[in-house]
Parts: sequence; structure tokens; C-alpha cells
Amino acid sequence: MEENETLQGEKERAKVEKHATPEISRRISVSEFLCHCCYDILVNPTTLNCGHSFCRHCLALWWVSSKKNECPECREKWEGFPKINILLRDVIEKLFSDAIEQRKEDIQQNSDVERSLATFQKYGSDQIPTVPNTGRINPRGGGFFSGVLTALTCVAVVLLGYHWSSREFEEDLLVHKPVAKWTAEEVILWLEQLGPWASRYKETFLLEKVNGRLLLTLTEEDFMKEPYSIENSNHRKAIMAELECVKTLGVKPPQNLWEYKAVNPGKSLFFLYALKSSPRLSMLYLYLFDYAEAFLPFIHTICPTQEDKYEDTVTKLLDLKDPSWKQWREFIVKYLFLPYQLIAEFAWDWLDVHYWTSRFIIVNAMLLSVLELFSFWRLWSRRELKTIPHRMWRHFWKVSTQGLFVAVFWPFIPQFVCNCLFYWALYFNPIINIDLVVKEVRRLETQVQ
Repeated sequence: MEENETLQGEKERAKVEKHATPEISRRISVSEFLCHCCYDILVNPTTLNCGHSFCRHCLALWWVSSKKNECPECREKWEGFPKINILLRDVIEKLFSDAIEQRKEDIQQNSDVERSLATFQKYGSDQIPTVPNTGRINPRGGGFFSGVLTALTCVAVVLLGYHWSSREFEEDLLVHKPVAKWTAEEVILWLEQLGPWASRYKETFLLEKVNGRLLLTLTEEDFMKEPYSIENSNHRKAIMAELECVKTLGVKPPQNLWEYKAVNPGKSLFFLYALKSSPRLSMLYLYLFDYAEAFLPFIHTICPTQEDKYEDTVTKLLDLKDPSWKQWREFIVKYLFLPYQLIAEFAWDWLDVHYWTSRFIIVNAMLLSVLELFSFWRLWSRRELKTIPHRMWRHFWKVSTQGLFVAVFWPFIPQFVCNCLFYWALYFNPIINIDLVVKEVRRLETQVQ
């Protein structure tokens, strides 16, 4: 008896549900899903922060005409970039598939709607994409790189504060001390910096107690005789060439990054920032205004000739000749298309001298190349390549103005501030650029989706 009653009850509920479903579907009409802009059925419904939903193309037309990030109905401003309400879209397309197909055909035939949608999507692509909360993300939006930057900044401030208070490192460099006041130990230090080959003559200079005054009196004939007996002619030429330079300047010429920074603090800071933001303009500046001192060593390092590759390093640096046509051709191609690679190649050549610093520069150059590639891809995807000359001209005036501003106010900038800016650009910029590359990749993924 109980089983029969149960079966009968289930049959009655099934009958009720069977009759209720078409009744509910009849009560749902197109008027329930109207856009309050075009008063037609919603196509790709986009829901704003206020809760109102509009057709995607209607919202785009409204935004293009008004240039306001606000709801067309209640005028409440939206935050971020509005996205399609996928759940609402699927429900509408399932209930009213024929009406939606007809509306989509009409929209595709309207060129104004297509242009408005493209402009609206371009605006959305320029916004920073919202990253889904797939892991432990700082609620304040800082993230992992923010913490790393904060920690490194604190360490840099402490180190630079100590460096500023002591000032021992730069003052003890031979680039600041007159050669006549060099001690015998400092002469040995100068000799060792000429290259590994000079180490074989170190003991002789120590036994003879050659100080700065005695060094200035030595000639090439003295180096050929006892007790020096430097038989290798290339070594004698290298020592004499460096000695003549020391006699002319009165101090040791800079031979690495830190010595160059100590002698030319403003110039080194300018080049560090200029090569980062405007590598092509910076190299053009070197060619026009610093040809013999900076540009020739630069181009011979990154574009060596076939003879230079097998020639002794000492001989190669004795007399830097004008670049050959083959060197110019290689340089110009890289200059136009891969300027940051030139910087990376130059830093690679200094790995033995600046182990970690060169690696930071190489990584930063690679990241900057990727960011430049993203910039060109963005211009190409938006069909804005024809604006490149205008952008270059505007960038030229911007960099020129910034350079003039720094030149005018340079005498009033404390050395501590300059050191902070220098080390920030040298060591912290790669970390910042990693974050920028990650954001660009996420933006690209958002556009593809």
C-alpha cells in the first residue's frame, strides 16, 4: 500500500512539473532582457558596477560619444574596464537564439558600431588588466616585486648612507691622486690594472721600489735594459702608452665603471639613464661629441674586425683606428633594430672586471629589448605605425629638455642623491622591468582571450 502511494505521488509531481515548465517559459519574454540604450534585446550584455546592463556595442557608442566612464542610465562612474556578463549572455542566447542571431547580423553590417567597439576595446587594452586572485597576492596590490623593491631600497639607502659618510672608496682611487704622490704599492696596483700580462713584471718594480716620481722618469730604453728587461715589444708599447697618458693627465685615466663614475659623476649618471630610455640618441651623442674617448672603444668592442679577434688585446687597444665599412654596417643594423643588444655585448666584454654589475646590465638590456618589442607590436596591432616619426620627434624634445634641466641644476644636486639615482638605475631597474614585462605578457593574454 505504502509503495503504491509513493509511486502515485511521484507521478503527480511529474505532471505538475511538466505543465509548469512551458508556463514559466511563456512568462519570460524579450522585454525582460532589454538594453536601456537601444531598447532591444541585449547582445553581449555588459554589466557595470551599478548593476545596470547594456549591449556591448551600445556601451561602446556611449563611451565614444561622451568620453565618460559612467553608466548611461544612472550616471554612476564605473571602475576598471567593463566586461561581458557571461552568465547573462548564455541565458539570453539559449532562450532567444533566433533574435540574437538576427541582431548580431545587423550589428556586423554597421561600420560605425565596429569602429566604436574597436576604439572601446583599445581603451580597455591600455588599462592595467586585473589579475585573477590565483595565489597569495598582497591586498594592497604590491605583490612580490613590491616587497623585493622595498627591501632592496632599504639596503641601498643604508649602503649609500655609509658610503656618503665615509667617502673613502672614491678618494683612494688613483684617478684622483697625482702620479707624483703614488707610493710603490700604488704603482704596482696601476701596473696590475694594465692586464694579466703585467703581473710578470710586478716583482721587478717592487725590488726597485718604483714610486710615482721614479715612474715619471722612466723611458722605453730603460724598460729594455736591466733591471726591468721587458723583452716583449707589445708590452713595452702598452706600458709606455699608458705612462704617456698618465704624464699628460697627471693622474691615472679611468679604466672601469667605478673609476669613470668617480671622474665623471654627472656624465656617468646621464649615460646610465639616457642609454636606458633613449639608446639610439645616446649613441648618436657619443659619436658627435665623444668620438675618440667613448665611441671608438665602444664600437671596436661590440663590432671587432676579424684581425682584432686574433690580435693580442694589448696591441688592439694601443691604437684605435676609425671603424671599417664592415664594422659600420654591423653597427648600424644593430643600432636601428637591436640597440640594447649593443649595450649587452659591451657589458659582456667586461664580465671579468665587473662580474655582477655586467650581469645586471645584460639582463636589463634583454628586458628593455622585450619591452621595446611589445611597444612596436602594440603600435602595429592598432595600425599606428605611421605615428612613429611624430612619437620620435616628441621623444627627442622630451629627452633634450630633461638633459638641459639636469645640466642646469647639476651643481646644486647633492652627491648623495646622485649616488642613489645611479645605483637605483644600475641595480633596481632590472627588477622593475621584470615586473613590466610580466604585466605586458598578461595584457597580451587578456587581448588574445
